[in-house]
Amino acid sequence: MSHHGVGLRAVLRSAAFLTAGALAVPLLAGCGSDDKAGSPLAGQDIAPVARGQVADGGTVKWAVDAVPETLNTFQADADAGTTRVAQAVLPSMFRIDATGRPVRNPDYLESAKVIETEPRQVVLYKVNQQAVWSDGREIGAADFVAQWRALSGKNSAYWTARNAGYDHIAKIERGASDLQVRVTFSRPYADWKSLFSPLYPKDVMGTPDAFNDGARRKLKVTAGPFKVEKVDTANKDVVLTRNPRWWGRPAKLNEIVLHAVPRDERAAALADGTVDIAAIDPVDAQRIGLAGREKGTGTPLQGAGKTSAKKLQAWALAHGFDSDEAKAGKKKLREAIGEYLEEQQNLRAFDVRKSLEPAYTQLALNGSEGPLADERVRRAVARALDRDELAKLVLTPLGLPAVPVDSHLALSGQAAYADGSGAIGGQDTKEAQALLADAGWVPGGPVKKQKKAEQAAGSEGDKSEQEDKSDGGKDGEYIVGEDDKGRGEETDGKGRHHESAEEKHEHGEKGGKPLAQEGRNGGAPGAYAPKGTAAPAAAPAGPLAKDGKLLALRFVLPSGPGSDTLNSVAERISAMLDRVGIRATISKVSDESYFKDHIASGDYDLALYSWPSSAFPATDARPIYAKPVPAADGSVNIGQNYTRVGTDQVDQLFDEAAATLDGGEEKDLIRKADARIWAEAGSIPLYQRPQLVAVKKNLVNAGAFGFQTPVYEDMGFLKKGAKVPASPKAD
Repeated sequence: MSHHGVGLRAVLRSAAFLTAGALAVPLLAGCGSDDKAGSPLAGQDIAPVARGQVADGGTVKWAVDAVPETLNTFQADADAGTTRVAQAVLPSMFRIDATGRPVRNPDYLESAKVIETEPRQVVLYKVNQQAVWSDGREIGAADFVAQWRALSGKNSAYWTARNAGYDHIAKIERGASDLQVRVTFSRPYADWKSLFSPLYPKDVMGTPDAFNDGARRKLKVTAGPFKVEKVDTANKDVVLTRNPRWWGRPAKLNEIVLHAVPRDERAAALADGTVDIAAIDPVDAQRIGLAGREKGTGTPLQGAGKTSAKKLQAWALAHGFDSDEAKAGKKKLREAIGEYLEEQQNLRAFDVRKSLEPAYTQLALNGSEGPLADERVRRAVARALDRDELAKLVLTPLGLPAVPVDSHLALSGQAAYADGSGAIGGQDTKEAQALLADAGWVPGGPVKKQKKAEQAAGSEGDKSEQEDKSDGGKDGEYIVGEDDKGRGEETDGKGRHHESAEEKHEHGEKGGKPLAQEGRNGGAPGAYAPKGTAAPAAAPAGPLAKDGKLLALRFVLPSGPGSDTLNSVAERISAMLDRVGIRATISKVSDESYFKDHIASGDYDLALYSWPSSAFPATDARPIYAKPVPAADGSVNIGQNYTRVGTDQVDQLFDEAAATLDGGEEKDLIRKADARIWAEAGSIPLYQRPQLVAVKKNLVNAGAFGFQTPVYEDMGFLKKGAKVPASPKAD
């Protein structure tokens, strides 16, 4: 989150834990002082080598989704490109390690620790004596003060997207020297390590005008191994060059060029040398893997035109051409195949490095109205799902560990991770049916005639789902917060959203709208499945009804290009629900309207999207699970809780976790909160997202970083004669 270009922060409230008919939740589920975090399911895959084996010089061209709209990570339209620039050119007091935990960054900090707890918490930062801004001024207390004042939420002239943590600060003072910074908090704040990462110079934070506009397209003053040379919107580039005033290990590369390339054009961009490193989807990963194996094999173009058009079409379809391309005339198809084969030849220069992204995909259940407003029905949905099967569907074809995510608030390897799913239980058809019966949904009940509009909507959804096939992952997933240009919002209960002044100040959050990320053609929330995967043959239960209505849920998905495997995964979930008598009809909507008009507005029953993990869940996960709060004008502030399911006790646990300075106690409180979030069944974690990165074979210390913040100064090209280490095997 904070160190991955996202901030998911808000304030929660509190109410009774479980109502009548609820499952009993063990109070100690997911808690205890023993370490249950385990280790990351997949390690980094970055071809790590010692700096001595990396050549000096060179330019790396790195694909990004778009040229950042702003270089200020604290603004609402900051995205993943903004974060990548900040990581390379600005100080971070703490960075994230390979286990997803914050560690002191020695390039900027000699030390940072809590030196007083009574009457108030005081943290003393001792800045590295060599640390200077690119204009020669030392990094010091004035920069900390300017950032606090800009982000405290007290001055509305600053257009900030997140304030969490900075609004806990009472004052900042110079210590024994300007390199010592005393930060006094107004109340205890467990996640103080999330602050001042990144740290901007006082030139950016000092005035509202400088904050709002000055750092959008340029950063004149920086303090990292690289500096911003230029933002070239015409050529879709952000050019970073070595910082001559950098005091740490010198950057190996002369330049890093962040170049905007659409997801569906990345294989071509890699092949023609436009980029050297790019996040890709499973289809392109499969293609690159095939390129490395097909040297010397025959092609359909051999034989001077003797290959029939029919055979050319069959070959084209088998190699990922779309049907329109395959149906082109023989001459055009031969030309297209020729271009493809030339690209394949060039793609042999690349490896696919893979890990698991620090984000997980969930099934979201809208609990604001309809059948899912009853927690027993939500729990029945949860008990109907075989999460192991879904994880295998997504991850096994990619050679990644196929393990479901068992926590809402952390991922395996992070300190707060523990299996909280026992609060609701695993897949159990009989238990799911018993919960539905307890909620009044019974088989064979009288069903009132549907309205024509409902019938039409249902039949349209059914038509879209007739063919359940996967192409190996052409779709991506929506991930909330990661390339985000939105904010947490509030709704008036009719689906209209607006931002409250209280939310700006209290929630102070870089907000969450699911945006296309990691998808070949822009995004769809979902998963990746092997080619040809179909939904399993189900043994559907009889339809359930209550008060003359069928138990039917609307499963909303995007309809844009590349959503084939998303459809396959949704079909698999629908088949699981069908076995217990829940009818889930898939309804496809445009990519543009998916989040705004459906997820954020509450116009869905079931949906798939992803959340980033956080090293600071007590702060960053709060808005996702905050109990919606009614306002005097009849609106409802949902923050980023798009399932609209929350309880006072979960809110209280987050409050307590954020206010303790005992790391063990904070971890226990987070695990208790997770167990209770499981019990409410507003969202069901499914699997950790795959991270696939195509990298030129001789580019080292770069690739699939997993949890860890990239170390930009160590990236570079291998010296002649040195060998690239083998990629790690997936567990």
